[in-house]
Amino acid sequence: MPPRLTFVANASTPAARAAAFPLDEGIDEFGRRDAAAMAGEFRNASIVFASPARRALETAAVLGFSPQIDSSLRDIELGDWAGRTLSSIAQSDADGLASWLADPKAAPHGGETVEALIGRTSLWMQAISEREGRVLAITHPAVMRAAIVAAIHADAVSYAHIDIAPLSVVELTSNGRRWALKSLRN
Repeated sequence: MPPRLTFVANASTPAARAAAFPLDEGIDEFGRRDAAAMAGEFRNASIVFASPARRALETAAVLGFSPQIDSSLRDIELGDWAGRTLSSIAQSDADGLASWLADPKAAPHGGETVEALIGRTSLWMQAISEREGRVLAITHPAVMRAAIVAAIHADAVSYAHIDIAPLSVVELTSNGRRWALKSLRN
């Protein structure tokens, strides 16, 4: 039986509420409450993976899992922009922000490009396609957007047009050769 891959975005954090790029922070009280309401929803998972980030691991714990940590599920590396709000970046580096939003090969922050994130996520999905059963991956909105782009073979510029909220769920199915988007729940 080919795998079914379910991604869950980490619960809300102070940075998410402030419209800022995160540092390695934990989830907030609202995220903890909302994740607790979802506990038990993913009982059918045969294996659970998580990003090494604190917010992903705390989300996994509240959902009732002790996941295998997989660094391929780490959030996009945003270099100098980590911990900063979008409005502060727009004020200090408007051209850089515009370039990053328009060009998946751009990395004005000195971190990872969107194109590199999509490639990393696609390689991880290829490895997972060899597994059987239900795979649960607790990760970040950026990784989930990259997974959607990879699954549907969209142009990398599409990444900027996908919104993933905290605790969103994306389900992908595989026939062993290709992935397909089954559902997206925000």
